[in-house]
Amino acid sequence: MPLCPIFGACGGCSWQHINYEVQLEQKRQIFADILWRGARIGGELIRDVVAAPASYGYRSRVQFKVTARHGTPQIGFFRQGSHTVEDAVGGCPVAIPQINEVLKCFRAVLPLFSELEAISEIGIDAGEHELIAVVHYNGKDIRKISSFLIDRSSDLMSCTGLFLHAGQKPLIKRLWGGGEISYVMPNRDPDKKSCLLTYQPGGFAQVNQSQNVALMSVIRQLGNFTGTENLLDLYCGNGNFSIPLAANVASVIGIEGSEDSIISAEVNRAANDVLNAEFICDSVINGVKRLFRDGRTFDVVLLDPPRTGAGDAVPDVSRLNPDRIIYVSCDPSTLARDCALLAGYGYSVAESVPLDMFPQTYHMESVTLLVKS
Repeated sequence: MPLCPIFGACGGCSWQHINYEVQLEQKRQIFADILWRGARIGGELIRDVVAAPASYGYRSRVQFKVTARHGTPQIGFFRQGSHTVEDAVGGCPVAIPQINEVLKCFRAVLPLFSELEAISEIGIDAGEHELIAVVHYNGKDIRKISSFLIDRSSDLMSCTGLFLHAGQKPLIKRLWGGGEISYVMPNRDPDKKSCLLTYQPGGFAQVNQSQNVALMSVIRQLGNFTGTENLLDLYCGNGNFSIPLAANVASVIGIEGSEDSIISAEVNRAANDVLNAEFICDSVINGVKRLFRDGRTFDVVLLDPPRTGAGDAVPDVSRLNPDRIIYVSCDPSTLARDCALLAGYGYSVAESVPLDMFPQTYHMESVTLLVKS
């Protein structure tokens, strides 16, 4: 039975009516079908889905939509195929409990604000010791909303930091509390100190931290690193993979188009005493072209693109002629498309591992190893 009282109306989790073991079986079948149709990748190359340790209460990042109805805030998620907010009165069952506690505080505070209809979203991120909220405000009186939230800080003390996203050119402004959100990634050697990574409010991070650790484990398994490799990490974000993998390779270069993410990556590099990593703020295509012109060579390329995939970058990545490519994907369709493109440059799939990053939904993550024929 679905745990969520608004299941079926909310446009979020659409698989809560399916037993979790069956969800895993269905995800593997869907994944295998898409890869076969799109790139003729046989099912024998696909492992079973890596199950999530928790099928509920796993999300450490949630963006709640907000609307006003007769002066009462409706805080939840869009209904399927609409922009009507379905009120998640009891919180979200797939969010970690601390996030739902923060949400309760906002439900008590927001009715007191006279311009409630100008608040469109509340994003809440939970880190190792942090609970950071970002309020999205579409109104014109930024001073008014800022003063209101600062004055109610004692009612929002479940947050360790509060930020405002507002303005014609929206910027994130700190109202009070700390700013960085932290999480832990394992080192190569389990006996050594783990990597503590951070990102800024509004930045990108995986929503399921336990499965983020599982991703790292699978990448290490498929990479079979010897410590001599030059690694190129494309769409590297805040160094989520680059920093922990630096201990596995001779050198790593990360390329990312977001300046804020690169700033976080540099902070993480310094904080974890990583000396063999370099980060470049540029589009992946421009960055790869520049590395090729400079005569740089790489044994392994790690791809972790957005849902749209890395199709535009495939020709330039192939010119670098790495021995192997490790492709982290959140969309099987674009993964299949890109694997077919890479096959045209001599790369074949050796193994693919789907992971359940998003239980109770049809979405999945995967790690695929491609080798040069």
